[in-house]
Amino acid sequence: MKKIILFLFLGAGLLCNSQQMTLKKGVVIDSIAIKDSIPESYSLYIPTSFEMDRNWPILFVFDMEGKGKQAIRMFTGAAEKQGYILAASNNVNDSLSTSQNILITGRMFNNIIGLLPVQKNRIYSAGFDSGARFASVLPIFVKGIAGVISCGAVYPNMEILDTKNLFHFIGIVGKEDYAYPEMLAGKSLMGRLKFPNQLLVFNGGHVWPNNQYLGKAMEIFTLSAIGKGLSEKDEGYVNDTYAQNLEEINLLIGSNRLIQADNLLDEVISVYRVLKDIDSLKKIKRDLNKNKLFKTRVRNENNSFLKESFIKEDYVYYLEEDLATYNYNNLGWWIYQMGELKKYDSSKIEAEREMGKRLLGYVNALIEDNIDIVNSGTPVDQEALSLLWMMKTITDPMDHSYYLKIISNSAEMGDYGTSLFYLEELLKKGYMDKAELYRLENTALLRITPEFNEIVAKYLKDARYETIEE
Repeated sequence: MKKIILFLFLGAGLLCNSQQMTLKKGVVIDSIAIKDSIPESYSLYIPTSFEMDRNWPILFVFDMEGKGKQAIRMFTGAAEKQGYILAASNNVNDSLSTSQNILITGRMFNNIIGLLPVQKNRIYSAGFDSGARFASVLPIFVKGIAGVISCGAVYPNMEILDTKNLFHFIGIVGKEDYAYPEMLAGKSLMGRLKFPNQLLVFNGGHVWPNNQYLGKAMEIFTLSAIGKGLSEKDEGYVNDTYAQNLEEINLLIGSNRLIQADNLLDEVISVYRVLKDIDSLKKIKRDLNKNKLFKTRVRNENNSFLKESFIKEDYVYYLEEDLATYNYNNLGWWIYQMGELKKYDSSKIEAEREMGKRLLGYVNALIEDNIDIVNSGTPVDQEALSLLWMMKTITDPMDHSYYLKIISNSAEMGDYGTSLFYLEELLKKGYMDKAELYRLENTALLRITPEFNEIVAKYLKDARYETIEE
């Protein structure tokens, strides 16, 4: 990856443009143009407390499908409470190279810094999944980013981290997210490299965290800035946030969510140690570590991580083997594996139930990554692609798109038997869009066959074409 450095100059002299534009506070403003000559835009949120006479922290949020307004809305409640400006490009995209996305981001940075009073050393980036991975590498390539909020994604490449360019990394992840074990390991490694970092853990899977956790991450950035002397110390703010965190820790312990309580304790201790006395937190930590139920939960989770790693290795090995040999006969093995994962749903051990959900998310992400790899090939290996689509109907049977792809592709190849099989499987899953079935690409001849219309009539009552009995 080519290293690109974009130098951001944050001088007050760049604020002249602010007199030429009126920006409404407290709402997401969409499609602010970079320049008339550049077809790029961004979305912006300014908190209602905003005033031009002081500098403000800013959080750049990244969605790699260019949905800036949608991405910003995940953070508006937290930004309003914590007093942050939000911005998000509408043009960064997974289909572009990293260097192209960095250049787009640089143009947005410079435009906003020329428009608003942004606080130097308090520029942050954030995102979910692929957006988080992009946000995480920005401090390596863009000068001036002080911290990253990475939701549902481990730091993408530990080898590129530079201990001479430290930044604050905050991960947020659900216990049922397949990224959870890797983010725990990443936290440990970043700690050894002396990167300030926290990991916030919630109950849930591979989804955006709720506003509470996004707000807590921004709160940590604010407290860290106070601790470093980058922001004026507000004793009231420090004491109030400390009390709120202490209350949350006690609630987690009271509801027996002991691993999450321990995790939050570690993060709160690391944040407040330079701001106030934390002896009460240390006592809670010592008492928790003596708790027999907590020890059992930790042991169960560690056992599940070990088992999970072996199962992941099997998934990777057999997927590579199946694709290399076009082994359609092994689809039964994948069906069996999904049945095994389903058994974990009824396990009496919470860590195993969480592991089952993580593994399901992992296998789906693994197959989707391979679909992207095959699609990027020239020419596209259509047989491997078809096999991957079939696997997706097993691992994610309620995603109807893969059945439709198989029906279309098999019909194009003249394999009507496969098309009809997946048509019936699709309709068994409750698919109801008859109009889409009858306009599906490459199925003109298939659609007029009696077999096709009999299956449609069986599940959707009326077929478009009448079947003719001989």
